[in-house]
Amino acid sequence: MPPKRASSSKRKIPESDHDSDSEGSKLKTTKKAKLQSPVPDPDAQPTNTVLPVQIRFAPRIPGTLRFSAWNVCGLATSQKKGFKFYLEAEDPDILVLTETKMNNEPVDPLLSSRYPHRYWSISEKKGYSGTAVLSNHEPLSVDKTIPGHPEPSIVKGRIITLEFENHYFIATYVPNAGTNLKTLDVKNEWNKHFTTYIRELDKKKPVIWTGDLNVAPTEIGTQPFVLVLVLVLGLAFDVTFTDLSNAKKNWNKTPGYTEAETTAFRNILRPQPESEDDSESPSEQFVDVWRDLHPNLRHYTYFSYRFSCRTKGLGWRLDTFVLSKRITEKVKMCEIRSDIYGASDHCPITMEYEGTL
Repeated sequence: MPPKRASSSKRKIPESDHDSDSEGSKLKTTKKAKLQSPVPDPDAQPTNTVLPVQIRFAPRIPGTLRFSAWNVCGLATSQKKGFKFYLEAEDPDILVLTETKMNNEPVDPLLSSRYPHRYWSISEKKGYSGTAVLSNHEPLSVDKTIPGHPEPSIVKGRIITLEFENHYFIATYVPNAGTNLKTLDVKNEWNKHFTTYIRELDKKKPVIWTGDLNVAPTEIGTQPFVLVLVLVLGLAFDVTFTDLSNAKKNWNKTPGYTEAETTAFRNILRPQPESEDDSESPSEQFVDVWRDLHPNLRHYTYFSYRFSCRTKGLGWRLDTFVLSKRITEKVKMCEIRSDIYGASDHCPITMEYEGTL
């Protein structure tokens, strides 16, 4: 049976009688104020554990292309839990699927009827990783490698690059650093070669990069208007926002939130000076689009099935869109589909982009 819908938290406020007495009116106004609902918490997210009964999204902005990325945690399993209902509601021009766990390219009428151009990168290890790009737009070329990476078997199943006339579109399922960080070296090797790769592509054409990046980017610094309050008014409060729950507890202990991983991601966004003698500050080369549009929100794309993480709101923001800075003004919307949970342990992320590929 579908989950019960949460009842509204708003309390009905009784209408007051007209009263000419000023003090009496003031008292009634005060009582009303106490009964009003508090301001909604902007960080609040749905806690459903199955897909909603009905899925509807706002129509896309005219003149835009809609892209969506979703770690499906096994496509076959996700399809049994309502995958198609999300796809029908979202209807993206390009759909990126990660952790597909496919052993062969699937024969799926739902996907083939919607997307004439389908590209699958399948791992050598059965039932493991896997990436797909399903597109309504035919690319000029398709590549499933990272040039210079010494271990093709590590790369296989984790990246697909589509070249279009005006852009490169990269889909990745970045390696995980593993339990007890046992595969952090593998992750570091990936980051090293991928950073070189994406920078080289960016020199030729602007890049759109998406998928499961397997890193909680890092803490977000003080926003300018908050900094003014702190310095001028002497206010003291926490003005740091993070991309995961319990950040301090997880730092350098949990895959996805180590100094090596967050530094590598930050170095893609803002390359470090080539030498210590370089006095110029690093320029921003790529932009984490969701964070740029939502600088202060604690919203997540991944909630572990274990320990009731979803119902407790304990999550990580691992999936995003990263774009070359020079094209970010073309982004008209980027949202985490926070209520699309249950067909996977991840929520999809969607972006609307103005122009042509």
